Amino acid sequence: MNIFIDNKSGKPIYEQIYSQIKMQIINSTLSQDEPLPSIRNLAKDLRISVITTKRAYDELEREGFIYTIAGKGCFVAQKNTELLREENLKKIESHIDEIIRLSASCNLTKQDIIDMFNIMEGE
Repeated sequence: MNIFIDNKSGKPIYEQIYSQIKMQIINSTLSQDEPLPSIRNLAKDLRISVITTKRAYDELEREGFIYTIAGKGCFVAQKNTELLREENLKKIESHIDEIIRLSASCNLTKQDIIDMFNIMEGE
């Protein structure tokens, strides 16, 4: 599992860990029931606080991406297709918001955007 901490990023470290692990689960880089590094080992490897790592793992568990077995550690949970669908819908909505903003600045109509979409979809 590869995690990179960007100290120049405006994102909190726990959020960087959380989002990177989450993306690795969604992209199937991490498989169902695959063990994650222990909280202590990950903190040591990243040279951060155990509390920061625990917060990231707690957030992942709260959202159903990982599960914990007492005395054994944390593992990748079974993919919840509805959860993944919801994640993708949020991303699509975000991109659509950006398209609306950019198209307004270029005076593009809704039909112009639909035409562009149809052309790109055909490629």
